[in-house]
Amino acid sequence: MNDIWILATASLVASSCALVGVLLVLRRLSLLGDAISHSVLLGIVLAYLVMGERSEMAMMVGAVLMGLLTAGLTQLLQKNPHIQSDVSIGVVFTSFFALGVVLIAIYAGQIDLDQECVLYGEIAFVPFDTVVWGEQSLGPRAFWLALAVFLINVVVIGVAFERFKLMAFHPLLALSLGLSVPFWHAMLMTLVSLTTVASFDAVGAILVVALLVIPASSAYLVATSLKAMMGWALVYAQLSVLLGYGLAVWLDSAIAASIGVMAGGLLLLTLAIQQLLKPKASQLNLS
Repeated sequence: MNDIWILATASLVASSCALVGVLLVLRRLSLLGDAISHSVLLGIVLAYLVMGERSEMAMMVGAVLMGLLTAGLTQLLQKNPHIQSDVSIGVVFTSFFALGVVLIAIYAGQIDLDQECVLYGEIAFVPFDTVVWGEQSLGPRAFWLALAVFLINVVVIGVAFERFKLMAFHPLLALSLGLSVPFWHAMLMTLVSLTTVASFDAVGAILVVALLVIPASSAYLVATSLKAMMGWALVYAQLSVLLGYGLAVWLDSAIAASIGVMAGGLLLLTLAIQQLLKPKASQLNLS
């Protein structure tokens, strides 16, 4: 039963990352997803210090606010003609992440949080932290959290699909049509922050970055529309989880790391097949 909970949780995490990852890849914001996944550590630490206890809601709120602050400061720095976009992202997220690590070191006795846990995660421990209703165990807390975030991503992206599509392909057209680009950009950053913090306990920040970028990048190579790209990203994400789990069992290695390895392997395999078949260069369309 533990194996089922582990696979189910990893599957939900990978699916959530794949959906928002497609939008990040298309808008060339993959590095910003990396930045948010690291800088939200500061938001989590501050939430612990303010609340004085481990609170899922406080952790979510702190992470989302820090993610939005990261995106906002990055955009503000990019307005300076002497600072390149990649430099601004690197400056903001490394500063926030380092400050979070320092606060953990200073208040280690008060904070039930380990930076290594945040970075690497340990999905094998997911089945042992359960939600209890009365005397009945409802399953791992990480599973229900991942399920809630996945449903939020599906609903928001489904309702605002056309808006996100316009922002991805024709941002100037979106502005001319009166679309509130800053609002929907903030909404995307909110989804990224929620997805990241919901995945910390299960897989850690490093694998979150991999799942945000690699399945979406693999899907970009084979898809011809945004809907198809999201579908392929989900397929690549699930294959990464299943093959990664099998690799971890075979080699007796870390599950999260094995999933990341298989995600990269699937991307390389897709590239190799494309080179062998020599297909025409495909471009995503708006259908």
